[in-house]
This record gives sequence, structure tokens and C-alpha cells, in this order.
Amino acid sequence: MSPSTSLLIRSGRLVDPDSRRDEVADLLIRGGKIASVARRISKPEGAEVLDARGKIVAPGLVDMHVHLREPGREDEETILTGARAAVAGGFTAVACMPNTEPAIDTQETVRFVCERADQAPARVYPIAAVTRGRQGQSLTEMADLSAAGAVAVSDDGSPVTSAEILRRALEYASMFDLPVISHCEDPALSGPGVMHEGYLSTVLGLKGIPALSEEVMVARDIRLAEFAGARLHIAHVSSAGSVELIRSAKARGVRVTAEATPHHFTLTDEAVRGYDTNTKVNPPLRTAVDRQAIRDGLADGTIDCVASDHAPHAVEEKELEYDAAPFGMVGLETSLGLVLTELVATGTLDLMEAVARMSLHPCRILGIEGGALRKGAPADVTIIDPQARWTVDGRAFHSRSKNTPFDGWELTGRAEITIVGGRIVFRRSEHED
Repeated sequence: MSPSTSLLIRSGRLVDPDSRRDEVADLLIRGGKIASVARRISKPEGAEVLDARGKIVAPGLVDMHVHLREPGREDEETILTGARAAVAGGFTAVACMPNTEPAIDTQETVRFVCERADQAPARVYPIAAVTRGRQGQSLTEMADLSAAGAVAVSDDGSPVTSAEILRRALEYASMFDLPVISHCEDPALSGPGVMHEGYLSTVLGLKGIPALSEEVMVARDIRLAEFAGARLHIAHVSSAGSVELIRSAKARGVRVTAEATPHHFTLTDEAVRGYDTNTKVNPPLRTAVDRQAIRDGLADGTIDCVASDHAPHAVEEKELEYDAAPFGMVGLETSLGLVLTELVATGTLDLMEAVARMSLHPCRILGIEGGALRKGAPADVTIIDPQARWTVDGRAFHSRSKNTPFDGWELTGRAEITIVGGRIVFRRSEHED
């Protein structure tokens, strides 16, 4: 279907956090834009009709933290395969991190991502590096990066250890209203750790990463952002102490936002007992107390959004011993199911707030269009079957990599149709055996 064709979505439950609309209604798409939202819309001549009875019609989901590995590690993922995984997971847009080879730290590499994204089924927004080569030594030319299409800056995968460099980065980025996305970790405290430092790391004989490693950097970065009056976004919050620091900063009016991953609000360090390297992530899976704090932070708005930290790795890399395997797991195709199963079904979030944290809020943080079902908005829409019960099967992922700890899990709720710019880019019925 071309974007110029009319598409009428009939009788779905429209959940739009921008307008706070939650009702059964029709939605008409024409020319790549939302043309009308009403209780009943007459079918335009030639329009395709989608029957959405019993389904949720939501603004297109946005994942603001993914690793697409291109350029440099196309064996693990490419912009195209990552975008295919995104639309299969219900995401109409993703923002990709710059820890590629070479790093996304120049106008040329930002433009490379944008050009590759033109061929992808999802919208792909580049996040550029804070420092050249992500080495933490000298700032990138953020004016050029912003002009080329970068929507944020981050050295994710590595912290900016120098407080002076980060201060200057915050001040520079604020000139272009770019959020600085911080990977909060003190390498001296993390050391060679591979999992959460605690009782279980001792039992398993694995080196630990203390929660303090994250928390001291969260505290430092918040104070720097407060001093600079700049926008700071804390990536992949994993500890109760970090949640409290962010909550306190927001109460003071600091311009800080934060994200949590599905694996951090679902799993604990107990998942490491079997030495499954797919549970090896940075920051690590922590305790049940930390997991509950993250859920509470999502519930009260301390944590603004859910992001997958989709981190693909080749099979042979993850088949090493736990100490030697790389950090990271894929998440684009399980995020929505985990949010609906672990947060909505348990009453941690209602459906409206869950959709906000996966669509509206990421759009606002990144300053991109989307996250709303209103007339004139881009026709990026996710149609979700909230009753679909399915079993995670990594072999069936659209991602080039399969490294998930959720293989075999039973989840409820799944994207059925994904629409980008008025075009159906994914239809579940076409991919089922």
C-alpha cells in the first residue's frame, strides 16, 4: 500500500496519551497523515479497511535506545535487519546508539545512518557520540552532528568519566536543545565485574559490579546538568538508589529524564544462576528490591520511558564462558510483550501510561514527531492484540541476532500490524507459520 492510499482502521480501542483519548473509534489515514479520528467514519472510495475490533490502536511505538551495529558489525545487525525487528515488535521508530565501528561521531557517519534508514521499514534516528571516537577526551562537533540529523548525543557503552568533559558537553548540547544520554558507570568501581555484586555473585564465583558504580555517576551527572541548566537523560536505570536520585532531582526542577529496560523491570540476578550469557548485561540484572524500585519509578513518573537497549551479538560470541562473553541482549521483539505482561497485567501501569512510556515520552525527549493520534500527525500507528498469547522463540526473530534470555517465555499481548507513514510495514498474519 502506498502512503497516498487511504486506510481506514475501524472500531479499535484508540489509546492516545497525547489527548488522553481511550475509546472505541475509527481512524482514517490519507497521504501518510492521520486525516480523521471519530466514533464513526464513512469509508472513502478505494480505501483499505482494517477491522480492529478487540485490538488496541496506539501511536507508533518508539524505542529510543537500540544498537544497530552498522557500520562495522553487520554480522550482528544492520540498520535494515534492526528496523525489520523493530516493526515486528510494533516499533515505528528507533534511535540508534553510536558505539559502532567507526563511531557515529561525524557528519558523514550521521548521514550514512540517515541514508541507510531511507531503505528501512521503520524510522531510524541517529544518536551521535559525545566525544570523538567515544574516547572521552575531546568533544565532537555537535553543531554539525545536529545539522546532519542527530537527535541526541551519547557515549553509551562507555561513561564520560571526566566531569569537566561532561560539563562542557552539557553546555554545548544545550545550544541545540540536544539531550545528553548518559551511561552512568564508574569504571573504577565496576572493574572486571560481570554481574551484580552481592550474595549471588559470591555464590556463583563471578566478579560483581556494585550498584554504587551506577549511583555515584547518576548523582554526579545530575549535579552537572543542574549547574548547566541542560537536558540530561539517564540510560538503562538499574538500581533503587538511582531511582531515588532521579526522583529527588525532578522534585528540584532539574531537567533530567530516564529510561528503564524490560529486562531490568522483569529479571533479577537470580537469572544468572544457570550461567546463561544472555543474562549478561551492563548495567547488570540486580536484586528484587531494585526491580521493584524500577517498577515504582515507572508508575510514579520518575522513569519516563521504556527502552529496550537492544544489543545484538553473534551466537559464537555468546557461547563463551560468562566472564568472556560480551554484555547485551536483543529486545525489540519482546519489549511490548514484557510491558503488557509484567507491567500492565500486574497493575503497575495502566494501558494509557504504558503507551505513553513507549511512544509519547520518547518522542518528547528526542524532539521528534510522533506519539499522538491526532489529525495532521504522521500516520505512525501500532495495532496491538492485547489477548494474544505467544511463546518467545529467538529462532523466529527478525533480528540478525538471537541472544535473548526470554526464549520459551509465555507472554500476553503482541503487535499485529505496524504502520509507518500510512504504509503497512508489518502484518503478523503474513509471518505466522
